Amino acid sequence: MTNQPVNLSSSGPPETILPEFDKRATDLLASALNSEVTSRRENVSSVVAAYPTFLAGWASIGDLSAPGIDAYMAYRVGYHRGLDTLRANAWRGSGYVRWSRDSNRGFLRCLAGLAKNARIIGELSEAVRCEQFLIQLDPSGDTNHLLK
Repeated sequence: MTNQPVNLSSSGPPETILPEFDKRATDLLASALNSEVTSRRENVSSVVAAYPTFLAGWASIGDLSAPGIDAYMAYRVGYHRGLDTLRANAWRGSGYVRWSRDSNRGFLRCLAGLAKNARIIGELSEAVRCEQFLIQLDPSGDTNHLLK
């Protein structure tokens, strides 16, 4: 226990809103996601190779991967890229990153996917940590559907 005060404001913790990603990348991702099922993951991966900081792209690779270690790897890369992006946008390790902001959804999808697939591969402490982090970032409950 600490004797240090906790400073609360009437507005609550700060909120970080990630900037919208490059429209060209967004359009390319939409096209790749609408491609033939047999080439969809490869097409999405090509978009992410061209735009390696595109969080929605990493989340989409995870979504298109086999559950378990393959999806875990994609979501983990997206999660770490997302932490870098959050820090570059004034996030200091606490505060809200809400699902209601479209530009935050790629990161939140990566975090939720990491939690689900960590559980699948038996990394239970990581799964719980990621689930708690997701709730801390957006306690509104708007992200609950991501963990199902």
